[in-house]
Amino acid sequence: MNLEELIRDVPDFPKAGIVFKDITPLLANSEALVYCADRLAQLCPIDVKIDKVIGIEARGFILGGMIAQRLGAGFIPVRKKGKLPSAVISKSYGLEYGEDVLEIHKDAIKPGDTVLIHDDVLATGGTANAACELVEKLGGNIVQCNFIMELGFLNGKKKLNYKVASLLGY
Repeated sequence: MNLEELIRDVPDFPKAGIVFKDITPLLANSEALVYCADRLAQLCPIDVKIDKVIGIEARGFILGGMIAQRLGAGFIPVRKKGKLPSAVISKSYGLEYGEDVLEIHKDAIKPGDTVLIHDDVLATGGTANAACELVEKLGGNIVQCNFIMELGFLNGKKKLNYKVASLLGY
């Protein structure tokens, strides 16, 4: 299956000069969605038991939960500031088009948990790095960071001190 055919380029979104990689056509195709989740789960090291899959808001939630189910792991949402109902820790980070804050529940990760980080796109690496720092602060051991696609020209992988795997590269 050619997943690239189901990813649409949206020029000048969210601001001029940015070409947004839109995965909603992929998500709307049930066969592609299942295929993508299966492939992302297969990217994980087979010799490591994953305890928790982190899905980064918002598109990371969709496939993150599906990956967790396939790996027999729990799913943990990492959300934008003010969206989680219990005690949290926070991390500010830079985007290619601004700044934001991510949060995770303080009790989401136990020290020693093995963790997979998932999001749809690795761009500049700021979002994924912030999620990694939150997991590290709670004592989790990050095994890998998974993405549907990596925008290699933005060098986001250089910000991550973990194995990075993606299905597509641009």
